[in-house]
Amino acid sequence: MARLGLLSLKSLLRVAATPSSQLCRSFLHRPRVATSTIRAFSAALSPPSKAIVYDQQGPPDSVTRVTELPPVEIKDNDVCVRMLAAPINPSDINRIEGVYPVRPSPPAVGGYEGVGEVHAIGAAVKSLSPGDWVIAFPPTSGTWQTYVVKEQSLWYKIDKNTPMEYAATVIVNPLTALRMLEDFVVLKSGESIVQNGATSIVGQCLIQLARVRGIHSINILRDRPGSDEAKEKLIKLGADEVFTESQLEVKNVKTLLGSIPEPALGFNCVGGNAASLVLKFLRQGGTMVTYGGMSKKPVTVSTSSFIFKDLSLRGFWLQKWLSSDKAEQCHGMIDYLLGLARDGKLTYEMELVPFDDFHTALDKALGKRGSQPKQVIKF
Repeated sequence: MARLGLLSLKSLLRVAATPSSQLCRSFLHRPRVATSTIRAFSAALSPPSKAIVYDQQGPPDSVTRVTELPPVEIKDNDVCVRMLAAPINPSDINRIEGVYPVRPSPPAVGGYEGVGEVHAIGAAVKSLSPGDWVIAFPPTSGTWQTYVVKEQSLWYKIDKNTPMEYAATVIVNPLTALRMLEDFVVLKSGESIVQNGATSIVGQCLIQLARVRGIHSINILRDRPGSDEAKEKLIKLGADEVFTESQLEVKNVKTLLGSIPEPALGFNCVGGNAASLVLKFLRQGGTMVTYGGMSKKPVTVSTSSFIFKDLSLRGFWLQKWLSSDKAEQCHGMIDYLLGLARDGKLTYEMELVPFDDFHTALDKALGKRGSQPKQVIKF
C-alpha cells in the first residue's frame, strides 16, 4: 500500500473518526507554513484523501467502504499525486478476498495500478513538477484513493497525451502480454501463436502485439451467447483465426489452420479443456505458458504430448517478474506500450466510472451484471 507518512492506516482511520472541532483546534495552534509556492506548501501535508478501504478480507462487495483519510506528511523526497484513474483488476478482487499470494494486511486501501497528476512535491524533488502525469512503478497497493504520497523514485513520468484509461491500465495486462510474447520463445515474422481466453484484456493485447510483429494469432473462445460478435471484434483487432471450443472437436485441429504455420508458443489463462486445446495446436517442441486459471480446473497433459511432441509447460506471474533485475528495463517497455495506445495500435474496451459509483463498477467487475468492459475508476 502507498506509504502513509508517519501514521499507519489504522492511525489515520482513528484520526478520521475524531470530531472535526478537535482537529480544527489542533491545526489552528500549529505554526503557519509558508504557502507562496507549491514546493513550500508540499513540505507539510497532502489534502485529505477519499479512499476505498477494507478492514478485513472477504467478499469485496461486503467488506469495502468509502472513507476519508486525513492529510499525510509530505517529506523532502516525497511526491503527492492526485489520482486520475485506476482500474478494478481481478487481482485487486483476489487481494481483498485474501486469496492472492501477495496482499496487504487489512485495514488497507484497494487498487494496485493507476495514473495520477503531480499535486505537490517535497523540497528535494527535482525530477517531477506539479502537473506532470505519473504512474506508480513498481505498482503497489493503495491506488483507490484521491491522493497518494510516495517517495519520488516510486513514480514514473509519462506522456500527458496518453488517453487516461490506457495510462491507468498499462502495467498489469499489456505488460504481461508483452513479456510473455518475448520471454519464452524467439518468434519471427510469419510464425504463429495460439491462446485461449482471447477476449480478456491480455488476450486482446497479445493479438495486437503479435500483429505489430507480423506474427499470426489463433484464438480460442468459450461457447456462449455473443460468441459471433466476439469473433468479429477480435478479427478487427488483428486475429487471424478465431474458434469456439466446440469447433475444435475434431481429430486434427491443425487441418483448420490453412496456410498458417503450427504455433510454437501458446498461452493459457483458463485451464481444463481449454488448455488441452492450446496444447493440441502446438508444434513439435512447442511451449505453453499459463498465466491464469479462470475455469479453476487443472491443466492436464497426455503422456504422449511430453514423449512424442516434447512440449514444455511454463508459468508467468508479472509480480514475480517485476521483482527481478529485468524490471529495470520496464520504463522503456511502458513508453513503448503507451506509444502504441496513442497511435491506436493497442486498444481494448474499458468503461470509465465516476468514483462515486465505485460499488456499481465493483458489481460489474464481479460479474454480477453479465459480461462487462474493464471497469476503470475516474477520480
